[in-house]
Amino acid sequence: MLLFAVTTIEKLKQIPKHFWINAAIVILGLVAVVIIFRKIKEMNKIVLGLLIAIIVVLVGFNWVYNRNEPKFLTPFVDMVAPFLPTKGSYGAAKPH
Repeated sequence: MLLFAVTTIEKLKQIPKHFWINAAIVILGLVAVVIIFRKIKEMNKIVLGLLIAIIVVLVGFNWVYNRNEPKFLTPFVDMVAPFLPTKGSYGAAKPH
């Protein structure tokens, strides 16, 4: 039985350091997600709705301005883009 333990320890020593770092980051990330979800569950629903709306609007404006939206949203962004500034529109139309 001791022979199996020694070979397992030797195998664990052969695993690269960056794997253990990545595994620790993933575990810490999962713990953070659980903590955040528990805090969100306790939040006032109106405040949560406002925060989600603000985040969605900011991401949407970023997508329209930089035109780096996901492909499935391109038709919607094409409809909205003429009403909002985009990065490529500056300098394209010169005033009279």
